[in-house]
Amino acid sequence: MPEFKTSDNLRLWYEDQGEGDPDTPPILCLSGLTRNSTDFDYVLPYLLGEHRVIRLDYRGRGKSQRAPDWRTYTIPTEARDVLELLAHMELDRVAILGTSRGGLIAMSLALMAKARLAGVALVDIGPELAPEGLEVIADYIGQPPEARTLEEAALMRAALIDGFANVPADRWRQEAEKHYRDTGDGLALTYDVKLRDAVLEAGAQPVPDLWPLFDAMAGLPLACIRGVNSNLLTEATLTQMARRRPDMIVAQVPDRGHVPFLDEAEALEALNEWTMLL
Repeated sequence: MPEFKTSDNLRLWYEDQGEGDPDTPPILCLSGLTRNSTDFDYVLPYLLGEHRVIRLDYRGRGKSQRAPDWRTYTIPTEARDVLELLAHMELDRVAILGTSRGGLIAMSLALMAKARLAGVALVDIGPELAPEGLEVIADYIGQPPEARTLEEAALMRAALIDGFANVPADRWRQEAEKHYRDTGDGLALTYDVKLRDAVLEAGAQPVPDLWPLFDAMAGLPLACIRGVNSNLLTEATLTQMARRRPDMIVAQVPDRGHVPFLDEAEALEALNEWTMLL
């Protein structure tokens, strides 16, 4: 199992797949807040033919070790973990495909260590976060699943997640398998429940101005893929992002909320255009 140790002695899991063009930087996939490397299962087949793809499970998520101190579940610490992964893998530069939290980490790295980035593709995230979406996150994070089986969880996700339509039943089953672990005595979350404490503590602080992080990506190939029904990235924010970066590749995916699956035609077209710039 590929893993490395962080400077604070946590074991983090990652996967390194494909070879791609040696003159093209690898694509590092960074997932959403409570999610893990399986976020990119659907898009992976479309990337691997041409690109080396690296996927990371953040501290406390997926196959990575839970942190003894939940206060380290922060974007700055997770950005540091990314830089330590690059050092471990002896990589000078990567392009980041960042879903939600992963996009925030990518923007932070643009401010901290821009020379390590070859490009950024943001998935349903920007420098302004809609309060509605933040409230939804605060409500569900760290809560034990009510469903007792993966089949029940799939049905619940199909019924309760806002903004999604025309999604096959087997896709919701796949999503349930990514978010929950069957213990034989019910379902458990695939991340540290203490992540809730970190999120609530961060939410109690004044909201920082994230536009300087967005502006720090100036000169980098940039894309943004939004679910048309997203409750976290508004169309108004996306429009403002495009005004500041007229060269930004923009895709809006119909029948999707937060976040698109990334194998939709609109998402794949944007990613293909973005990767050609790397």
